[in-house]
Amino acid sequence: MKQLQKIGLGGGCHWCTEAIFQSLKGVFKVEQGFIASTGEHESFSEAVIVHFSEAIITLKDIITIHLHTHNSASQHSMRNKYRSAVYVFSDAEIGPISTVLECLQYDFDKKLITQVLSFGTFKASNSQYRDYYFTDSNRPFCRTHIVPKLRLLLDKFSVQINSDAMAAWAIKNLI
Repeated sequence: MKQLQKIGLGGGCHWCTEAIFQSLKGVFKVEQGFIASTGEHESFSEAVIVHFSEAIITLKDIITIHLHTHNSASQHSMRNKYRSAVYVFSDAEIGPISTVLECLQYDFDKKLITQVLSFGTFKASNSQYRDYYFTDSNRPFCRTHIVPKLRLLLDKFSVQINSDAMAAWAIKNLI
């Protein structure tokens, strides 16, 4: 298999973002925690690092799913904690990802606020919070916030869903 690519994604709660990307074909690892960029965005914000194979899922598909599964066009009061961003590990990625965001703008009525930022540093969540949804999907937070996003994923991006995740959802009466 070709070497895995990685991208950082921030926007909403990292528990939600983690569950979304753990459910996709071609995603082999999701690190949940906090990412800081540089300059004015050097404070930590909830985010994930997604390790994926572009032979199975494209970066454009990952960004599309990311934009549709969090409030990527909403400038709310919690944006410091939930920065809407795509974090790049190489400056060479900035231009192509910015172009993808510009093209995806047509999918949204409001202007996207998602930024392309350089990756600075990562701080993993405490182990008791990792794999949050799949370790106990009956938590109230999961039922209230994560399940609706997984339903949206199922409705809008079902072709991208990993069959193991689909089976887990069916067992949990998600579908």
